[in-house]
Amino acid sequence: MTAGARQDKACEILGVDARTVQRWKGQGIGEDRRAGPTTAPANKLSEQERDKVLEVVNSPEYRNVSPKQIVPHLADQGEYLASESTVYRILREEDQLAHRGRAKPPTHHRPDELVATGPNQVWCWDITYLPSIVRGKFFYCYTIMDVFSRKVVGRAVHDAESDVHAAVLVATACALERVRQDQLVIHSDNGGPMKGATMLAMLQKLGVATSFSRPGVSDDNPFIESLFRVMKFRPEYPSQPFASLEAARLWVDQFFGWYNDQHLHSGIKFVTPSQRHAGQDREILERRREVYEAARARNPQRWSGKTRDWSRVEVVRLNPAHASSSSDAA
Repeated sequence: MTAGARQDKACEILGVDARTVQRWKGQGIGEDRRAGPTTAPANKLSEQERDKVLEVVNSPEYRNVSPKQIVPHLADQGEYLASESTVYRILREEDQLAHRGRAKPPTHHRPDELVATGPNQVWCWDITYLPSIVRGKFFYCYTIMDVFSRKVVGRAVHDAESDVHAAVLVATACALERVRQDQLVIHSDNGGPMKGATMLAMLQKLGVATSFSRPGVSDDNPFIESLFRVMKFRPEYPSQPFASLEAARLWVDQFFGWYNDQHLHSGIKFVTPSQRHAGQDREILERRREVYEAARARNPQRWSGKTRDWSRVEVVRLNPAHASSSSDAA
């Protein structure tokens, strides 16, 4: 480092963490406090044994086979070279830990960025479970949210997951919002109701484009996941399971009434989703700006800089190409 080398690169070569070096320096006990093993592990493979492992796994018989298959095959032949974990470690050290086989490794690319500059351009939807008084049985809350305004434009509670229920809900929401052909993209995860034949046929009929999350990645649908968190952490959320489907529907209707018409949403400058969906947020935010400017004019000594930024969020991105450009989901 004295000669100009970067600390992180030097630490990488030495096999020690940079934070550890900083701690040693701070304690005044020198820069190198590594003890390290004084002898080689007793169970360490010899160079000849290591070369034999590489020879076998790269042989024509096993070069397209996973170590999890190789080790049992060898055992059936009365031969043991090393454990699966040791074989994996050797391959990793030799930079050979890659997909083995002719088939391409499974890849799941991040969904394309969806940009909304107004209502009814990008929707997202999902299903959340609501517990019932019967252990193991749930009610299912189908929810469609407009990404730009965060307004819940469609919701329904059923006692089963079904692409038929989903298709009816999205058709109803499109009719209420007067969505035209080729106007809307709807994003969801990869569940059965989302990719069911009836649901996909309905979306095609309505002229609605589809977008899907990567398998097992909830971060690809953050707005709807954030909504469900708000729902289940509300003080009014029942502490006991729902006694009936009607009780679940009543509570869900009350919650979404509050969410759309009373909740000041942090991601859209603290206006309600309904106000933003209707375009009323422009006037509201302008009035707030005027209030702040007037307060500053009355007492300028209380303001060290500019007043709070009440400018409107004009663009909302779902799965942005650069994470730093995304809007708040909460």
